[in-house]
This record gives sequence, C-alpha cells and structure tokens, in this order.
Amino acid sequence: MQSWIQPLLALAWQRLGEYLHETQLLGSIQSTLYWDQNTRMPSAGAAWRGEQLSLLAKQLHARQSSSQFEGLLVEVRAEFEQARLAGELEPSQVVERARNLELLEQDLRRQQRLDPALVGALATAKAKGYARWQQAKSTADFSCFAPALQHLISLRQEQAQQLAEQRSCWESLAQPFEPDLTLARLKELFAPLRQRLPDLVEEARAWTRSRAVSLGWDLHDTTQQDLCERLLQGWGRDLSITCVARSPHPFSTTLGPQDFRLTTRVVPGQPLSCFLATAHEWGHSLYEQGLPAQSHQWFAWPLGQATSMAVHESQSLFWENRIARSKAFCECWWPHFASVGAPLSSADELWLAMNPLTPGLNRVEADELSYGLHILIRTDLEIALLEEGLPVEDLPDQWNQRYSNLLGVIPDNDGEGCLQDVHWSEGLFGYFPSYLMGHLISAQLSEAMQQAIGPLEEHVSHANEHQLLAWLREHVHPIGRMMNAEQLVEHVTGKPLSSKPFLDYLEDKLERLREL
Repeated sequence: MQSWIQPLLALAWQRLGEYLHETQLLGSIQSTLYWDQNTRMPSAGAAWRGEQLSLLAKQLHARQSSSQFEGLLVEVRAEFEQARLAGELEPSQVVERARNLELLEQDLRRQQRLDPALVGALATAKAKGYARWQQAKSTADFSCFAPALQHLISLRQEQAQQLAEQRSCWESLAQPFEPDLTLARLKELFAPLRQRLPDLVEEARAWTRSRAVSLGWDLHDTTQQDLCERLLQGWGRDLSITCVARSPHPFSTTLGPQDFRLTTRVVPGQPLSCFLATAHEWGHSLYEQGLPAQSHQWFAWPLGQATSMAVHESQSLFWENRIARSKAFCECWWPHFASVGAPLSSADELWLAMNPLTPGLNRVEADELSYGLHILIRTDLEIALLEEGLPVEDLPDQWNQRYSNLLGVIPDNDGEGCLQDVHWSEGLFGYFPSYLMGHLISAQLSEAMQQAIGPLEEHVSHANEHQLLAWLREHVHPIGRMMNAEQLVEHVTGKPLSSKPFLDYLEDKLERLREL
C-alpha cells in the first residue's frame, strides 16, 4: 500500500491545486478590474465594467460550485484519509491538508446553494451601486443612491435565504469577513465599548475645547505624496512588487503573488490624512506580503489567505495608530515635516496634530478615541436595514440622529453623512464590525509583542520598526486561515479576545496627551 497511495494522493492533490490556480487567476482578473474601476476608469465606463464583472462573477461561481470541483474534492478527501491512516504523511502535512480540505468543502457548500442568476445580478448591482454612490456623494444627494442601495439590500437578503444557514441574515453575510462571528458574540465584545467610549470622548472634549478643531494649515498634494514615499521607503517598500495610486476611498488589494496595490487620497485642509492613510494601507499590504501564500505553495489555497478582515484591520491599525501616531514616531519624523514647511515648532506639536481627539463626521479621518463610535453607528444601522425593517429612505435621518447623540456632531449634508463610505454601495454588509474588532485585536497583540521584545516606542525611537514586523511575521502572518480571528488571538496571546487591552491603551494615551 505504501508504494501507491502517496503517488495517487500527490497526483490528485496536484490536479486540485491546478484547478484552484485557474480559479485564483480569474479572481485576480476580477480584482484588477476593481482596482482600475477605483483608480483610473472614466465614469462613463461603469456600465461596461458592470457587465465585465458580472460575467467574471458567474464564471467564478460556476468553477467554485461545479460537479468537477466537487468530484476533485471527493477524490482528494478519500485518498487523503487513506494516506493519513497508512502513515504516509508527515504530521504537519496532515494538519495543513485537513484544514485546506475543510475550508474548501465549506466554501463549496456555500457556493452550491447560490443561484447563478443571483451571483450575476449581485455583481451588476455592485458595479451600478458604486457608480451611483460616486454620483450621489459628489452631489450630496442620497435620493440618487437610495434605489441602488435598496436593490443591493434585497439581493443580499435573498443571498442569505439561499445559503439557508443556522444564522441570521446579517450573520450569514458577515461570514466571509469574520468566520464564526455571531451577533451574540459581537454584542458581548462591543458592550464595554458602548459603555466606556462615550465617556472617554466627553473627557477629552472637556480639555480640548481650547484647541482648534482644524489644524489651520495644509500641505500641497505633491508634498504629502513625497512624505508618504519617504514613509514607505523607511518601512521597507519593495518597488518591484508594490504600486501606489489614488482613489476616492483608500484601500489595499493583492493581484498576484508579487503584485501588491494600495491607494490613498489627499483631503484638502487635512495635511496628515494622506500620510496616515498610507500607513494604514501599508499595514494591510504588509500582512498580505507575509501570508503563507508568499512563502510556499499555498497562494491559491485557503491557508494562503487572510484569517479574517478583523485580523487584517489589526495589522493596518497597528502601523497607523501604534506606530505612526506614537510620540516616538513623531519625535523621529518631526524634522521631515518641518523640512517641507509644516508650521510645527516641536515633535510634541506633531504628536498633538496626529492625535486631535476631536469628534468629527468622517470615519476615515477619526481619532482612535471616537473611531469606535463611528463603527457602532454603522453596525447598528446595517443590522437595522437587513433585519429590523429600517426603510432605506430613513437612513439619512437615523444616521444624523445617532451622530448627534454619540458624537455631538451633525452632518451638513448626506455627502458628509451616510454617503461617506463605499462599503454599502458594493453590498458589503457585515464588514464594518471588523474595523472595531481590529482595534481590539491590535491592542491585545501589541501587549503580547511588548512582553516579548520590550516597549514598542523604544524600537520606534531607534527606527527599528523592522523588529516589530519580524515579530508579526513570526507569530501572526504565517497563520493564514488555519485559525479564525479569535482562535488566533488566544493562540498568540494566551487569552481570549477582550476589549480591555484596547480601553486600557486609550486611557493611558489620553492621560499622556492630557499632560501636554
């Protein structure tokens, strides 16, 4: 038996790998079109792009739900079990292949439950929704976007019905972003934040009233881009595998094993926005560059993919908030800003500018303290839209009311309000909580990192950010989809995920800033 099981398994495994590789190629073409849509495509190309994306979505769904794919999985599963029982595989091979097969079979079941017509309709609706959102945002006219949003909600509700899982509608749609997440667990994780964050915001508001809401200065577009290039160079950017562009909403994506893209944007009157957005998106890209897909054969396999969007966000938030917004970083970087004309007389002034602690309307530009409230508002509203019957036309009023209650600010128009984010225009319901979960994960991982290698700011002070990355490369990035987000956190830190490390971090930083 030993003489023929291993060759057969290797052959079946190889054929499955080739099939997944072709599927991944199609997916990367889809991602490339999305990149172009967000960066260079003329607005009049939206309709044709919608047809392109719809065709690709249907082809991808056909491959991911086909009888051929199912047959391959059945064959590999049978031969894997035979080889495992015969002791033909190393222990690490058993674990890795078992997890890959488990995830592939899970994804197959989900895909087979979906009607191809729905998959195509969703792709078309997402492309049209994005185009309508851009138009509505530019004119601050929610009524222009409302029909597209209603259509996307209906399609996503139909998707959840077709999946027929033992989950609520919102939970089913959240699974691709946060595997195994439930509303009950989300409520448990966020309850301490709902209780403590508003109080912290009010405490900060009490001692920042004398500070200007706006910085009162700006930097030219090219100057901001130059600073971003210096940042990425200092953080080890490889020009041969990365590309940076501008888009209406910053994002990061991976188009191939050696093709990493990120975007940023320049916001008039906010000279630090582009810099911080670049730090954030570079954190995403560093995670992608460190996944198992980049170190061995798993690029087209589940284990080569990100654990979850919350873990993804924890990496971007680490580099944006723990590093770029830190006092040590500002002490190192103040000369760079001073050299390009920023009217900052000291590193302390740069640190205060990086951490304004002033509640505002925009999530992307929000400080660490109020950011969680932006996410709680969006999470509650999308659950209300999907599961509680909130009419789409009531969304602007509900948005404004919650912003007034939680943050004490009211948008002047819907462009500043419920139209500011791209996510709902693409039907991405269930995504927003990942941002706040990412804060919790980042805080807990940072505690573990500090216990292992010493105070993080000391490494930053000596421009040793590569040591921080090395720790992440060893303990976080290689895990891929071997574990879900909460399992990863407990595996790395030895403790279940909790909001306490994040709240402790905020309170400590608040006190340090108050001293200035």
